Amino acid sequence: MTVGLETHVELKTDTKIFCSCSTAFGGEANTRLCPVCMGLPGALPRLNKAVVEFGVKAGLALNCKISEISYMDRKNYSYPDLPKAYQISQFDVPLCQDGFLTLSSGKKIGIARIHIEEDAGKLIHRDGEILIDYNRAGVPLIEIVSEPHIESVEEAKEFVEKLRLIMRYIGVSDCKMQEGSMRCDVNVSVSETDELGTRCEIKNMNSIANMAKAIEYEANRQQELLKKGQTVLQETLGFDEKSGKTYPMRTKEDADDYRFFREPDLPGVHISLEEIENIRKTLPELFDAKLNRYINDLGLEKRDAALILKYPKVAEFFEKASTGVKAPQKAANLILGVIFAFLKTESQKEEFKLIISPENLKELVLMVESEKVSNHKAKELLEKMLSEGEGVLAQDIKALDDSELDALCYKAIEENPKVVSDYKGGKEKAIMALVGAVMRASKGRADAEKAKAKLIDILK
Repeated sequence: MTVGLETHVELKTDTKIFCSCSTAFGGEANTRLCPVCMGLPGALPRLNKAVVEFGVKAGLALNCKISEISYMDRKNYSYPDLPKAYQISQFDVPLCQDGFLTLSSGKKIGIARIHIEEDAGKLIHRDGEILIDYNRAGVPLIEIVSEPHIESVEEAKEFVEKLRLIMRYIGVSDCKMQEGSMRCDVNVSVSETDELGTRCEIKNMNSIANMAKAIEYEANRQQELLKKGQTVLQETLGFDEKSGKTYPMRTKEDADDYRFFREPDLPGVHISLEEIENIRKTLPELFDAKLNRYINDLGLEKRDAALILKYPKVAEFFEKASTGVKAPQKAANLILGVIFAFLKTESQKEEFKLIISPENLKELVLMVESEKVSNHKAKELLEKMLSEGEGVLAQDIKALDDSELDALCYKAIEENPKVVSDYKGGKEKAIMALVGAVMRASKGRADAEKAKAKLIDILK
């Protein structure tokens, strides 16, 4: 099996690629459009400079060569969601070429090209009718085309997940697949030799889970055809989520079918080496570098580092909360344990809206490190802070001094004679009942390990 991906990423610009209409998601149908994005006679496009800058940014993040001169082309096809009956895209000279994305295995998946283009409108199927909303027409896209280097479902999933994270970290897109701001066309072929088989393209995959199911089904379908001595037809396919099967939509087009030619209403796109380097300087720390730093410099477990980095806003919160603490893993544990339990859905974790600040969490971690509160007490406090705010930290949370701990240990022994008898009779686990009594009496302020050591010392 061989897989290649064409990933359409909606750019996070304020306005469309060739006009000043808003790119905001949603809104009343057919209200965010103008003569330019509708392709009305006499309306001329004007390229949004930010679209080019975002495209270059994506190319640099994916190790691409940036074309100092590239061109816009017309891709001609007639479909109801395309108001002009052509799409302005890039064909033979794209903005970015010859890059790669590295998987966790070290395997490099080639990036053949990244080009800028406009999105089409949206077809809405309702009550037996087909309605058209052109609000999305003219929204800027980059299309990231991989080489056919992917050889398993797992590699495909990791490629898309990592691509999504990179685009989000560099700030060019929110990549919300559920809103259509990131969509994948998946090319699948199977072959019994080293030569590539006949590819079929599965259109508009809007979730990684569905993409995985579609690849698996389509590869099996093609394998069964070849086993029977039949031919795989080059087709464009859809995917039915309910049945988990692909279905034919139309015969697969080749480039010749689109009759590409230079866009006559736009000049070539020129970007200097100096401008490219200036954009490179604006790139933040990229995903791989950040993951290595979290593991090697901050001492995080690999799994924990990857979970935090899955959500850019969580990573930003963690960075601030862990700066200046001795053990950043303690901050990570509180985020992944307590805060993630509080934010139950994926969208809540992505938004990461809390009533406490990173500085509040840092203060709590520093208290744990200085033994002013126990790990257990810190979790309780954080749970309360997430509901009530930072004021919870103003409560009496200082650790017990030695004399207070001694008094509570003697009291626990005095009030639990049977537990003491069991412990002295050889039931060593009974000591934990006494530790529990001390923790309850101290309202969590005692350190459990210190209390245990003190109780054992008294009962010798």
